[in-house]
Amino acid sequence: MTRAAADEAGRGHSGRRDPAIVMKHGAGGRAMRRLIQETLTRGFVDVAVDGYGIAAMDDGAALRLGDRWLIVTTDSHVVQPAFFPGGDIGRLAVAGTVNDLAMMGATEPMGLTCALIVEEGFTFSDLERVQQSMVDTCREAGTTVVTGDTKVMGRGELDGVVINTTGVAIANTLVRDSGLAVGDRIVVTGNVGDHGMALMAHRHHLAIDAELYSDVAPINRMIRDALAARPGAVSAMKDPTRGGLSSALHEMAEKANVGMQIREELVPVNPVVRAVAEMLGLDPMHVANEGKAVLGVRGGDAAVQAVLAALRRHPAGANAAVVGECVATRPGDVVLDTGLGKRLLSEYEGELLPRIC
Repeated sequence: MTRAAADEAGRGHSGRRDPAIVMKHGAGGRAMRRLIQETLTRGFVDVAVDGYGIAAMDDGAALRLGDRWLIVTTDSHVVQPAFFPGGDIGRLAVAGTVNDLAMMGATEPMGLTCALIVEEGFTFSDLERVQQSMVDTCREAGTTVVTGDTKVMGRGELDGVVINTTGVAIANTLVRDSGLAVGDRIVVTGNVGDHGMALMAHRHHLAIDAELYSDVAPINRMIRDALAARPGAVSAMKDPTRGGLSSALHEMAEKANVGMQIREELVPVNPVVRAVAEMLGLDPMHVANEGKAVLGVRGGDAAVQAVLAALRRHPAGANAAVVGECVATRPGDVVLDTGLGKRLLSEYEGELLPRIC
């Protein structure tokens, strides 16, 4: 199906979009981007900002501050279950916001806000676990929560707890997800699919021989070192959260109007994740991550190796790999070389995994 045909299919026979919001509109793929572009950003894009605002649909806003940039990002976090192997909703909230800042070159977060909405009946012990996890993750990232808000909803009106965090930081050099150019190499900082598969295995009590753990972690310090390894070499960044690696690659390719050729064998995947994904009929390329990044790197082999070396010095980047490159052909498309042939990598349209971030 062509992209135009897929879009038309989403409209239905009447030519209109879905009449109401459904779960796919929050899944991180094409349906969510249409919701944001066609409904949520209308009017706001007409308000002038000195920098890049909501119309850019990047990981945050970039507001000019003299010769530097003030980066602002916000995110709401809901996950089921709230506690999972490798993390919990508190760690997820802090890491997600810190990583969004880092994806725009702002690797030293000045502070976070935290709005906490709690369902009646949520236990104090669980709330204390979430709070302590947020404290620990802030220390890991080198930041703190500076202000917040708390609301309590009635029993059954909420699924346990929802956390909204906003982060601010200064970037000396702005990195945008639209910055790719033909010839740039595509680097993935580690194994993909860990977060989504860990949640699925835990949620459904899958009997597997090895434990799966979420990759949720703040990666701002790793990204700081990668940017410093060869200044100017990193042309674009995005964290492949909802929608996974596939969604991140498609969004970056479309915005930069370049094609991508990705070699499937080079994409790092934990063998256990691959096995569980096959058992569930899922593709790890579509599964969410919470401690990984996709980088575009230019400047030739020396620059790529410098960035890779910086990433691999960190535990979260130990399996960093070059997985492909940007090309002039088929702009906006991601072509996957499977080793047996080539095919277009699909971008998931509907709901893939419920409540994963």
